Amino acid sequence: RRLRPCWQNYGILTPMTLEECRRFYAEEIRLAGSVKSATLVEAFARVPRERFLGPGPWHFRSMDLALGDSAYLRSEDADPRHVYHNVPIALDTARDLNNGQPGTLARWIDELDVRPADRVYHLGCGVGYYTAILAEVVGPRGEVVASEVDEQLAARARKNLAGYPTVTVHQGDGAALDPGECDAMLINAGVTHPHPRWLERLRPGGRLLLPLTVPLAPNVGKGMMVKITREPAGLAARVATFVAIYSCSSVRDPQVEPLLGKAMASGALFQLKSVRRDVHEPCDSCLVHSDGMCLSSAALAAVPAAGT
Repeated sequence: RRLRPCWQNYGILTPMTLEECRRFYAEEIRLAGSVKSATLVEAFARVPRERFLGPGPWHFRSMDLALGDSAYLRSEDADPRHVYHNVPIALDTARDLNNGQPGTLARWIDELDVRPADRVYHLGCGVGYYTAILAEVVGPRGEVVASEVDEQLAARARKNLAGYPTVTVHQGDGAALDPGECDAMLINAGVTHPHPRWLERLRPGGRLLLPLTVPLAPNVGKGMMVKITREPAGLAARVATFVAIYSCSSVRDPQVEPLLGKAMASGALFQLKSVRRDVHEPCDSCLVHSDGMCLSSAALAAVPAAGT
């Protein structure tokens, strides 16, 4: 099956210009992701998605057909106007590797409340499209540190982001990288717990968004996106959205995994209010308790100061 141009899909008689397609796409993302930040919406309207995807025609992942025989739709030609839809686009069909659904990533970036001049860490940057979106939001006074474990994708990201002097791309396990102090972190790979270094590197008021997942299929997990914020009293936390995502190459603890799965299945994780790092015995407020890390339903006021 093939995907028709956007102006045909929406019954528009006069062909839309590329700029108009980008603007329409950004508005679609704003609505699909309930995006509040006008700066973020503008970034989606400015960044040329086609430059990050490789030459067309492109293959689009239909979310409705993902479990069927015809999961990919192919564009009719290499007209860049085709890529301005709120759907994942294949980077490597053989590996079922996609560029992500823009509305979902926009929702996550919006949750992070990324601001001009922020310093941001982006783990799992792929080919760099959403890293470019982050760079547009933080502006020339900000900085984005990106990492990608896949060597080929990291090389593409470096090339794609060469025009952004405020972006640095590292190849390798992003959990092994010290990103330095950050105002925001977007972890784009499934983990069982927040890496201690990520928590330590959050500046006051810093925000961390990460997917806590349990296995769904080989190298893929399902779970919840969790937002952690460094506040004066400690690490506040809450569930942001559901998620299905590729698993991180590390930051997966086989002992924590079943505890996390139980907390998700019972709905207990929705009570998440804080992350404790103090040594303590398991108690009623412990949702996922392990050595050195506890996801807790206790509000920060009830958490000992050593738990920050």
